[in-house]
Amino acid sequence: MADYGGADAALEHYFTERPKSPSARRELRFLYRGALLTFEVDRSVFASHGLDPGTALLIESLDPAPTDRILDLGCGWGAIGIAAARSAPEGHVVMTEINQRAALLARGNVRRNRIANAEVRIGRTYEPVAGERFDLIATNPPFHAGKELVLEFLEGAVGHLNPRGRLLMVGKGSQGIRYYQTWIEEHWSGGLEVLARGGGYRVLAARPELSDTSP
Repeated sequence: MADYGGADAALEHYFTERPKSPSARRELRFLYRGALLTFEVDRSVFASHGLDPGTALLIESLDPAPTDRILDLGCGWGAIGIAAARSAPEGHVVMTEINQRAALLARGNVRRNRIANAEVRIGRTYEPVAGERFDLIATNPPFHAGKELVLEFLEGAVGHLNPRGRLLMVGKGSQGIRYYQTWIEEHWSGGLEVLARGGGYRVLAARPELSDTSP
């Protein structure tokens, strides 16, 4: 899943807080809803050679309300969060990332694409958004960092979603996405939908609790 950028980076994981591999920045671009977005990427950052298929499928599945408050959990170099910000022009996107190299790239990419309604915060999982809630949490979790961390992403979502809020998560069979789909179905009462499938990936949309339908 991750690209570690050669022998020097082989011992590092893209969930590493302070990567030590030599920097080798490069530019990449992709088209999103008629706009050409430009990004700078680097070694020891997930998907450093281009937009990975899972992230692309999740981005294609984004459909927030224009005013939604959105969390891009584990933002990497910022593809999901920047796309979400363009999809919710009257809302606000918070992008969190433990990998400081990735977070700095994401901040630069927010500026590069002239995104005014997004910000990047550095820290582990939900620590940078303590006490805050969102209408949508979108994530391509760091599956290679282990099951416990992915479950931390899922369990923490409950305390950070508004009553009608949703989690969008992408993964593929070899990453255990079916296991996490079953976990959600067993632990969350708000329902789960497979929004999209492709290339072995699937995008899950889930709500921790039933939506409040009272007036």
